[in-house]
Amino acid sequence: MAAGPDPANGAVSNHRRRRFDVRVVPHRRRSPFRLRDWRMSTKLATVLLVPSMAFLLLAGVQTSTLVGRTTALNDFSSQVGIGRQITAAVHQLQQERDRSAGELGELRKGGDRQAAANDLKPLQAATDKAIVDLSRAAEPLTDADASWRVAFSEALEAYDQVVDIRSAIPPAVLSTETILGNYHRAVGALLDLLAEPTPGQNQPALNDAVLRYVQLARVKELSSRVRAQLYAAARAGAYGTEDRVVLADLRGQQLTALGAFRVAATSEQIRRYDETSVSPMFLVATGLEERSLSSGGASPQVLPSEQWWSASQQRQELLRQLEAGVLDDAVRQAEEASDDQLRTTLLVVGGVVTVLLAALLISLLIGRSVARSMRMLRSQALRIAQVELPDALDRLKTVTGGVPRIDVAPAVVRSLDEIGELAEAFVAVHRSAVTVAVEQALMRRNVNAMFVNLARRSQVLVERQLELLDDLEREESDPDQLENLFKLDHLAARMRRNDESLLVLAGTDSTRRWNRPVGLGAVLLAAAAEIEQYQRVRIESVADVHLVGHAVGELVHLLAELLENATAFSRPDTVVVVTARVEAGGALIEIVDRGLGMSPTALVQANEVLASPPAADVAAVERMGLFVVSHLAARLGVRVRLEGGEDGLVARLALPAVLLAPPGSVELDAPPSARMLAASAARGMVPQSGAARPVPAPMLNGSVRDLPVAGRPPGVGVPRQGRPVPVRAEDVLTPAAARGAGGGWYSRQGPTAPVVPAAAAPPTIPVTAGTNERGLPVRVPMAQLSAVTRSAQPMTAPTRTDPDPEAVGGMLSRLYSGVRRAEAEDTTEIPVPPSGGHDEGGRRQ
Repeated sequence: MAAGPDPANGAVSNHRRRRFDVRVVPHRRRSPFRLRDWRMSTKLATVLLVPSMAFLLLAGVQTSTLVGRTTALNDFSSQVGIGRQITAAVHQLQQERDRSAGELGELRKGGDRQAAANDLKPLQAATDKAIVDLSRAAEPLTDADASWRVAFSEALEAYDQVVDIRSAIPPAVLSTETILGNYHRAVGALLDLLAEPTPGQNQPALNDAVLRYVQLARVKELSSRVRAQLYAAARAGAYGTEDRVVLADLRGQQLTALGAFRVAATSEQIRRYDETSVSPMFLVATGLEERSLSSGGASPQVLPSEQWWSASQQRQELLRQLEAGVLDDAVRQAEEASDDQLRTTLLVVGGVVTVLLAALLISLLIGRSVARSMRMLRSQALRIAQVELPDALDRLKTVTGGVPRIDVAPAVVRSLDEIGELAEAFVAVHRSAVTVAVEQALMRRNVNAMFVNLARRSQVLVERQLELLDDLEREESDPDQLENLFKLDHLAARMRRNDESLLVLAGTDSTRRWNRPVGLGAVLLAAAAEIEQYQRVRIESVADVHLVGHAVGELVHLLAELLENATAFSRPDTVVVVTARVEAGGALIEIVDRGLGMSPTALVQANEVLASPPAADVAAVERMGLFVVSHLAARLGVRVRLEGGEDGLVARLALPAVLLAPPGSVELDAPPSARMLAASAARGMVPQSGAARPVPAPMLNGSVRDLPVAGRPPGVGVPRQGRPVPVRAEDVLTPAAARGAGGGWYSRQGPTAPVVPAAAAPPTIPVTAGTNERGLPVRVPMAQLSAVTRSAQPMTAPTRTDPDPEAVGGMLSRLYSGVRRAEAEDTTEIPVPPSGGHDEGGRRQ
């Protein structure tokens, strides 16, 4: 299906109101038994209702509670299981503490420090290893409840204090109570961590299991502290003043803890404790401990240190084995409870999943239709939005001849539900967008053709106006009139550049072309000659490179636009500096002004336009120079970028290597107007008429030449008040050989300029009006100047030969016939007046 202005090719009309009147109607009768024909609301309600009700019925009743309970029991089991590492660390810490207490007693009475340090080192290493094992086992519990993490961090901090206090044991610089107090706090923190696991509510059996091994661990800790007190007294050889009180208090606490354990423990655990308490090794330690008790009024006996340490060590090992058994019972009970809860949870979740899968199976049959249709619609919509429509718009934007045929694919969803209607709507929108794009392409082509036609017509008139101004300038000797002619000359040159800008925006090539390489310095001087304030342009340090001829005209236009912007937005008393150098295989041109500059946001926007030439619109008319530079740079492959300078703006042009060429066989010599411009630069000033002070003139590589002004050849005196000379690109870029042969400044041959005879020399005898009363000659104002001016005028009127009207008409006919063959068949043609008619300027054809 082709989208075009013809209503027969699509479902829309060219009339703007009828374009949006297309309506999509079902082409088949909807059946309630066909799933794909159901309404979208019905499908969505069916897909969402069934699984939602099943989830609310089963999953919402038990799953969240069971999962939470299972998680809590699993954490409880892990915390109880880590009790093995906690009790091992407590046991090693008790060994180190009790041994340190005895060594401190020995050191108090003058023992060997090095021997004490050597005896304690193995015990300290064993304690460190037990703490490392505990930390490694606690890594999986980093996500446990906050109270357990706090208790674990407190236990580690207490152990760090023990590590710090170890160095104070051999010199015995601190009191025994201070040193042992750090050990007591570390052991107490570990026992608090051991009692931290909580199974939650409605779990009394698990709470009792935790209480049993915690109470037994406290019994073992109190027994260890009694051992430490007795061992310290044995090593010291006597009891301290407070040892009896401390021992009595520890034994009382031990009996209390043992009673609590027997209350909470099972009968099996009580039986094992009783068997352990009557073992020979246990009884030996108990007998030695009873000897340390006060009987009657007698003092307690000091026990032998080695005998007491060996017996108490065996008793502690028995209590350690009993503690491990009670802890294993608690771990096993916690794991069984966790496993039972996990099985219950899995059964409930399994039932929920089964019902949910059944609901999903039902929903899948319904959702497949919706998903497939939506997927196909999405694919077609994305293909239209990202591929087909942009490609069609790009093809229509770049069309130069006839408008191509744009086919719009039909809808891929053929169902009668809302998705099918939406697919038809997408296709209708696509077709409407293509139709609008076709109409816009036709309008753009007509507008571009109109621009080209008007620009070509204006170019012809401006060229004729420039030729007429050249003739008037050659024949004019009055300086004031010559200045006005120069101003008209520059205005006409700027009008011609505006015409070329319209051609650039319309996508047409410029008419000014060169077929030989041209020096970069000549190109820069030609660009400066194209602007109004050319006197303010200073060209410095130009590299000795040449440009290919076909790019010279467009590059001159591009540089002229940048120079025009630099002079227009800077103070009249400043200069615009232009430099050019070879860089990275190409050439880099910099144009620096001291003007208003641009804000960072405006710079970013301008550089975006320069990097990617936009289409011509109203903004292009408002900022034509920027858009013209962007299009010319893209056409030539030149990178243009604007940057903020110190006091103004810097424009950088990077010319690629393909635009550089070796010098041509014909050397380019500056025309008279260019020589006048260079000589003005050598003097540093070109005065402007009516200006209060001179303005710097452009300089090209510091060249200095004489200036012929108002028809005067080099060597003749210049009037005191100078005039700005008109310099155009054709004057700068015209080769001397071409000028001598009468060739024009570009490919089209122009009229040959009449030869102006040399000016007469000024009279050798001054012109006077007699003498005054004192005998001095009276000067006649302007006598010498008028003589020179009159002598500089040609003696006879130059002869002018007009071209043959028939020859010119035949040449234009052949030119326009070639243009018509190059363009498309429906491109707007440029009307050509018949032979013998009149053109816009009134000249005969």
